[in-house]
Amino acid sequence: MQDFAMSMIWFWICYFLVTIIGVLHTVFNIYVLKMSPMDEKGMGEGYEKTKPWHPLYNIILFSIFGWLYIQGLSAPTLEEALITGAIWAGVCIVFDVLGWVIIKHPWSLSFKEFYVDYQPWITLIYAAIFMGPVIGYFFV
Repeated sequence: MQDFAMSMIWFWICYFLVTIIGVLHTVFNIYVLKMSPMDEKGMGEGYEKTKPWHPLYNIILFSIFGWLYIQGLSAPTLEEALITGAIWAGVCIVFDVLGWVIIKHPWSLSFKEFYVDYQPWITLIYAAIFMGPVIGYFFV
């Protein structure tokens, strides 16, 4: 049986962990590998070089956290894993548009930068988040 509160706890822990890893990867590229930082012309090489890694962070971590959630259920089913994946992807899509596009901060992006220029990575990320609980289910 679905445990929405526990599902959201695992989701948010993973979401913030993935975000922190992505930011640290960008910072590493800028300060250690001496790649260009974000400026008024674009996101910079330090960030751009991390993009292909973003789906990988997500598929690994959301699968682990999906497994942690699913294995805590009394009688997990594939249907529950699919529903959880859909909820996680949906919450992520809504939160991303708020946190990365609408709310302005030094690393915020325009709609075009986030949904067009960030292809295919953003689509692969959302697919990875959806599949995380499903992959986790198969390890229970």
